[in-house]
Amino acid sequence: MKPIYYLSLAILLLFGTLLPQLTNAQTDWLLDNSSYKSTINKNGDQIELSNGLIKRVIKVSPNAATIRLDNLYSGESFLRGVKPEAEVTINGVNYEVGGLKGQPNYAFLKEEWVDKLENSPSAMQYIGYEIMEIQTPFEWAKVRYGDKNAPWPPKGVHLRLDFKLPEPSQMLASDTPLPSFLGRNKIYSTDFNELDPTWTIQASKSHPRSSFQNEGKIGEIYTPENSSVFIERDFDPNSKIIEASIYTGTDKAKEFGPGITLVWPEKTIKFFLRPGGNEYDDGVPMFGLWDGEKQIKAAGGRQELDLSTPWTLRFRITESAVYCEAKPWNGGEWQTIEELPAFSSMPEKIRVGKSNEEGNFQDHEKVGDLVRLQIRDFSIYGEIDPEVKLDLEPEDVTVSVHYELYDGIPVMGKWLTVQNNSDKTITIGDFTSEIIAAVEYESKVEKREKTVFQKPNIHVETDFAFSSMSADDANAHVVNWEGDPEYFTQVNYLRETPTLLKVSPEYGPDQSIEPGEEFKTFRTFVLPHDSYERERKGLAVRKMYKTLAPWTTENPLMMHARFADWERVKIAIDQAAEVGFEMVILTFGSGFNIEDDSEEYIAEMKRYADYAKSKGIEIGGYSLLASRSIDAENNVVMPEGKKPTFGNSPCLASEWGQDYFKKLYNFYEETGFTLLEHDGSYPGDICISENHPGHKGLADSRWNQYQMISGFYQWSRGKGIYLNIPDYYFMTGGSKIAMGYREVNWSLPRNEQLVHARQNIYDGTWEKTSTMGWMFVPLTEYHGGGEAATIEPLNEHLAHYEMMMASNLGAGVQACYRGPRLFDTEETKIMVKGMVDWYKTHREVLEGDIIHLKRATGNDLDYWLNVNPGGKEKGMLVVYNPTDHAITKTIKVPLYYTGLTDQTKAILSNGAALDLQLARDYSVEIEVSVPANGDAWVLFK
Repeated sequence: MKPIYYLSLAILLLFGTLLPQLTNAQTDWLLDNSSYKSTINKNGDQIELSNGLIKRVIKVSPNAATIRLDNLYSGESFLRGVKPEAEVTINGVNYEVGGLKGQPNYAFLKEEWVDKLENSPSAMQYIGYEIMEIQTPFEWAKVRYGDKNAPWPPKGVHLRLDFKLPEPSQMLASDTPLPSFLGRNKIYSTDFNELDPTWTIQASKSHPRSSFQNEGKIGEIYTPENSSVFIERDFDPNSKIIEASIYTGTDKAKEFGPGITLVWPEKTIKFFLRPGGNEYDDGVPMFGLWDGEKQIKAAGGRQELDLSTPWTLRFRITESAVYCEAKPWNGGEWQTIEELPAFSSMPEKIRVGKSNEEGNFQDHEKVGDLVRLQIRDFSIYGEIDPEVKLDLEPEDVTVSVHYELYDGIPVMGKWLTVQNNSDKTITIGDFTSEIIAAVEYESKVEKREKTVFQKPNIHVETDFAFSSMSADDANAHVVNWEGDPEYFTQVNYLRETPTLLKVSPEYGPDQSIEPGEEFKTFRTFVLPHDSYERERKGLAVRKMYKTLAPWTTENPLMMHARFADWERVKIAIDQAAEVGFEMVILTFGSGFNIEDDSEEYIAEMKRYADYAKSKGIEIGGYSLLASRSIDAENNVVMPEGKKPTFGNSPCLASEWGQDYFKKLYNFYEETGFTLLEHDGSYPGDICISENHPGHKGLADSRWNQYQMISGFYQWSRGKGIYLNIPDYYFMTGGSKIAMGYREVNWSLPRNEQLVHARQNIYDGTWEKTSTMGWMFVPLTEYHGGGEAATIEPLNEHLAHYEMMMASNLGAGVQACYRGPRLFDTEETKIMVKGMVDWYKTHREVLEGDIIHLKRATGNDLDYWLNVNPGGKEKGMLVVYNPTDHAITKTIKVPLYYTGLTDQTKAILSNGAALDLQLARDYSVEIEVSVPANGDAWVLFK
């Protein structure tokens, strides 16, 4: 292939978008990526990972931190700031892993700043690196048609950075906000099961219900919105941390928001939550502070808090300053909201609850409606005590950050391992395995009610994905784009521009690691795009799947047998073999029961598999996992206010769930079946039961259940078992999901089904390859619709049957041909076999990438271009005519992604052949004639 040189913008137009701007004789990696090899180089105190497409530079002194993340192909820098490489919560303490401090402006990172950045003594400290081989996360048995030449594991480089815990004395002496208990003695604590006599109550007289105890619950404040209800106690002169956890409930107060007040004879200081915002940001929850002299109406700067859960506020008193700090009650890190001057004298009283703007007992003249909120707990801690020993020494734990960079794609993988070197059990409560302060996609100054922020131009996903057929949704519980609290100069007034990537599980994992054992996180994959154009971005993601989940290129033609009795299954196998299908699935409702582990049933299913194998056919079956109820003992027990994703679901870590997976392993070991259609796969449901053998409670329930399901899928991939799963389990071994369709649409009239089918394929292949999604062909009635919706009798609707096959196979897409048979007459058999033969003749190009040209409307031609730049058949334009009259039209076909540069031989479906010269924008114009309700194609060589 000839190198593609830099062209002016005037030449780069391609079907209404811009071709990539290539420089210095770069070869487009989407056409030929063979020259883009991964390397790791250390130069002084910097380690660089690069493959010619992307580059990540990590500075390793005075600690390790990423200082560059560039897309070399486009020349764009994606990093605007330095952050820790990761975070890990060990035994209740959240540790930053590496990182450097002192960047003066987080809008950009100037090179001259980098050497001036400082180490944080409270962070885990870098101790060394090792260059390793790419790891195989699990085995892949290459047993069927697909890209068998794809290397597994993918080729590339693997870097491991090692870190140890910080020195306790240095950590405790730093100004970093640490857990309150760390190195300190607790002076006082209450969760308000009772109110001890050290407290006095001040309750508004504005309403007879005003109280610090509502319906028997101490700490629950019930009072008008702009009134005062608080408790007060003497200040212990040894107090260095005063903290309270507050749930604002229905309170929408501004100045009368709940918080902590320190009281002197001559002044007060109140740190509080403003659920109602302020006069500038009405209704925007934020922090508030009366600093003793004035009201800071947006403490910590304008931002919007999530008050759907409680927050913990605290004063941290030191000799040099007093810090007003906060964190979400159910996890998260302490943030310094405001810094006050050191106290010249200590306060006399502490107040907790609702008060006026200065923290005093006074009601507003308009008290408003009754509200309900809660003070959850309150604690006081003393000075850091050198006699208080921390439970871990620096060498007790090694946290390793792993980076993989892959040849030929601008993708980096990353994960953590935690090694317990101590002689005691440690607990991994939480982790964040990737943190990137990314350049914003856009700059929105205001946030309005319906404002939607665009995320940075980086694709991020993990192998901890579920509960969706799209990558973004399936990873929404773990891939978090947040506002960066250190990015003070962003244009958004509330600092909500999503520019900080934090990849972290929503729950847990809450894993106990025994001495000598290692914990491993999920893997994160980061793809910084080289374009903002939809097709090119989609092609990049598709290339990633072909490289990192190459089993998705396996694409067997599959029949869904409607019945599971021997005679009809034998007919299905025989017919599949005769017409060239490759797989028979005993579909839902067929009577197949994978949970029957009796010797008789296993033996019968082995007979099915043996017969299918003798005919060159694979066989598999359907099983429903979630979306059903077992019983009260084995179902997931959800927290109050939550329900299972599918309405009902067993807990995989229950006794039933453990037994279910034993049956699955046994079935595939004993029968020779090579496919599982796993419907209602684990959708991420959490479980608060403490009686299930496979998890302790809520915090570890999702993690443990996912290990069970992903472990089975990975084992299946190693055994060559094909996995149809209607969830995004590709990175853990899944083969195919639904292309994306509405099941009841298959009860529409047949001609409408055809338009829907091509719309679904067109829409479903922007980020999925054609081999990653299945479609549907209802040979028998499905969800109703009667004769008008049904293909059976097949020979009576032969033209429609053929167009259904043409619509799917013409895109390289396999469908679920669901019925008792594939043909009913010799004429039907000839048609089906002819379509299959045509497909197999052009399989390489048809299973290439789809270039989206014209979406189906039902009123005119619709078409797409299948491309395979590495094959002999470079492209195939497939054109469909949904109307009742023939259409002849000249189509401009963009051939850039075929890899053709100068000329092509075009072979039309009517047998004509043309030698064509490509235009400057890599396009050709070609006239096609398509019969009524028919199709045509043009092959480009």
